[in-house]
Amino acid sequence: MSTTLVGLLTIEQKDSLVGQLYEEDSFFNPLQDLSENWIILVEEMKFCVNPEFMWVKDLPLIDYKPKPSPPFPPVD
Repeated sequence: MSTTLVGLLTIEQKDSLVGQLYEEDSFFNPLQDLSENWIILVEEMKFCVNPEFMWVKDLPLIDYKPKPSPPFPPVD
């Protein structure tokens, strides 16, 4: 089984990226993994051309462990 690497963010870094563009028409989308780490996709790091956020290219990489999907349909 292959692993997916993602960039690890601090809460402050996550807050600074929310609603910001990493390239034209593409927004950062920080999310939490199974361990409650804030992360962004490697693609967001790789394709960032926004001078204000070039630091994302140097984020430490960790293995992505997704949260389980909620049941569908929702259980009441």
